[in-house]
Amino acid sequence: MMAHSSAEQIRSWNGPAIFSFGFRPFFLFGAVWVLFSMGLWLAVLMGGVDLPTRFDRGSWHAHEFLFGYLGAVLAGFLLTAVPNWTGRLPIVGWRLAGLFALWCAGRAAILFSNSLPSFVAPAIDLAFPIALGGLILREIIAGKNWRNLIVLALLAVFTLANALFHYEALAGEYAAQGYGLRLGLATAVMMIAVIGGRIIPSFTRNWLVREQHAARPAPPMQRFDKATLLLSPPILAIWTLQPFTVTTGFCLLVFGVLHLIRLTRWQGHHTLSEPLVFVLHASYAFFPLGAFALGLDQILGNPGTAGAQHLWMAGAIGAMTLAVMSRATLGHTGRELTAGRATIAIFVCVFAAALMRFLTPLHLGLSTLSGVFWLLAFGGFVVVYGPMLLRPKAERGT
Repeated sequence: MMAHSSAEQIRSWNGPAIFSFGFRPFFLFGAVWVLFSMGLWLAVLMGGVDLPTRFDRGSWHAHEFLFGYLGAVLAGFLLTAVPNWTGRLPIVGWRLAGLFALWCAGRAAILFSNSLPSFVAPAIDLAFPIALGGLILREIIAGKNWRNLIVLALLAVFTLANALFHYEALAGEYAAQGYGLRLGLATAVMMIAVIGGRIIPSFTRNWLVREQHAARPAPPMQRFDKATLLLSPPILAIWTLQPFTVTTGFCLLVFGVLHLIRLTRWQGHHTLSEPLVFVLHASYAFFPLGAFALGLDQILGNPGTAGAQHLWMAGAIGAMTLAVMSRATLGHTGRELTAGRATIAIFVCVFAAALMRFLTPLHLGLSTLSGVFWLLAFGGFVVVYGPMLLRPKAERGT
């Protein structure tokens, strides 16, 4: 008998619970990979480890966070959200396990790429986002859910950025400061701007209604939202192509102002009593903060942009993904949508890690301390949410 609903499809899977829904393996092992790669990165910085990769150490570190970790989170989010968007059944079981194995193969191939022919690691790594994109395209076409083609288009650009990163690395360039990295980061910023613009006001409104609060966030995709999202790609394209000019600096300031105004329209200051909602607003705040820092760097002639760039990478992306993974795990495993003390500690640690990395130019020791707080944040996620992701869905009240 065929399963006729997502719940029936999930219950029909008799294998490990980790492969009963898309968010489970990718959220858990994406966080595990961050723990492993950051631990390895800190060991490299201390001079005790040589990486067996063709990438220089800085490029490996950047690639494995942006394209490795974020690629896993995107897969977990899309494989969970697309069935809701299209009304079709989720991908579970061995098909999900196969896709997850492809992501794992990419991580191993990149790490040990020095022992492989030069084309092998890029081919294995790029096979995962291409396969994911193919699955998402099939679901969107079958469900005639054309409005979400923008997410697929962003995933395609993200994959192109990954390919460009590989090309620059193989050409002997410092890919961690190349076009591929900036294009990938700019695309990630746009992904979160698009998806965050849907979920943040929605979750905020639901919580305010439940709390019988009179405030309401501005509905998504009104004129200002649309204008902000239309102006953002050309500004990010200018930064991608010409990151070190005064003109780019002023464009980034405009980007920051637009997204700061967008954020204030969502009424996040009313959600302080529920960290699971407030953290979404706080994470999004790193978009304008990062834009202001990057813009001022260029206007003031400061060539060192790594700290400012980490406001986007560690702050906006790191914190937003942890916030979404925490919320989705609680909701889809039958738990109450509220943040306990451990979850609050996770959020505090990731924000501390981002801010310390930004301030590293003031004291180099802050870089290591930032890494420690990063490990605490993602280690906390694995400890707190790992058991939920590994076990079948709990029934409410049990």
